[in-house]
Amino acid sequence: MKRVSPLFLVLLVLGSLFAAYNLLTMIIHYKTSSSENWDLSDPIIRMPENLKEGGGSNSKYHVALTATDAPYSQWQCRIMYYWYKKVQDMPRSDMGKFTRILHSGKPDNLMEEIPTVVVDPLPEGLDRGYIVLNRPWAFVQWLEKATIDEEYILMAEPDHVFVNSLPNLAHGNHPAGFPFFYIKPAEHEHIIRKYYPKDKGPVTDIDPIGNSPVIIRKSVLEEISPTWMNVSLRMKDDPETDKEFGWVLEMYAYAVASALHGVRHILRKDFMVQPPWDLEVGKKFIIHYTYGCDYNLKGELTYGKIGEWRFDKRSYLSGPPPRNLSLPPPGVPESVVRLVKMVNEATANIPNWDTFNRG
Repeated sequence: MKRVSPLFLVLLVLGSLFAAYNLLTMIIHYKTSSSENWDLSDPIIRMPENLKEGGGSNSKYHVALTATDAPYSQWQCRIMYYWYKKVQDMPRSDMGKFTRILHSGKPDNLMEEIPTVVVDPLPEGLDRGYIVLNRPWAFVQWLEKATIDEEYILMAEPDHVFVNSLPNLAHGNHPAGFPFFYIKPAEHEHIIRKYYPKDKGPVTDIDPIGNSPVIIRKSVLEEISPTWMNVSLRMKDDPETDKEFGWVLEMYAYAVASALHGVRHILRKDFMVQPPWDLEVGKKFIIHYTYGCDYNLKGELTYGKIGEWRFDKRSYLSGPPPRNLSLPPPGVPESVVRLVKMVNEATANIPNWDTFNRG
């Protein structure tokens, strides 16, 4: 019998827990989304008043994503990098160079395919199985050791696909970020105040964001990153905070760290689209495929139940999905169809796709 690696088992458990969390939060969101007072016709939810009349920064940004050497992370990085190269030189794009920040502590077999800088993981046991906790530490190391030509940085993730040309959405020292409906600092004030004292200001000064996607001036990120790392570790070390924030702990840590440095983000809901809940891609810039897409053959969503047709990245924990995935049945939202077509295009053109990391 073939031995199953401990890392695979860990990823399988973590993936299942994250999927369950996603299901719960998405159900809550879509039952209460009418209470959100967002102007659906305007992609900018909030921008400082003194910036509303000006243009963007018009400066190149460096695309940076943190990753591990696990097969699950690798195949996503390959697809992400493929689409980066496709949109980098499109009109209106401010993309500069690209770096995969590999926080596994050693080179892997993608070093020649994707520009990569290797950094150390946290000391063994410090992340307590919460792999994402390595992200702020990875950025701290990268910013210290790398030569970054661009003035700005886009913090991205392996499960991001660039679908439209992405300009620099930041304005000066004001980063641009995506507002997540489930990051609600005001609803967790008793927790937040452990890390953001009252003398720092109201809890509403903390943006409803994570660190990704965010376009931020390099000098600002250099100030925030050590604080982000320290707040993340403090939050993970506090049982009440760990239980309350769970899988989004590191996102709250970034939001709190930014506020501690007086940094407010421009909130752009057009930064990305998240199938299957967002139905149309439109002029959005990134497809984020963190949620599973399950449908019956009538094109009806069966979220939380494995569908007759499905695309879920967690189905491919131990290796890449096959080339030429079947397209969704009629009636499935355009965002899901677009995602699968983009995955298929990437896998059809990336060399050695079918043989890479297959035992």
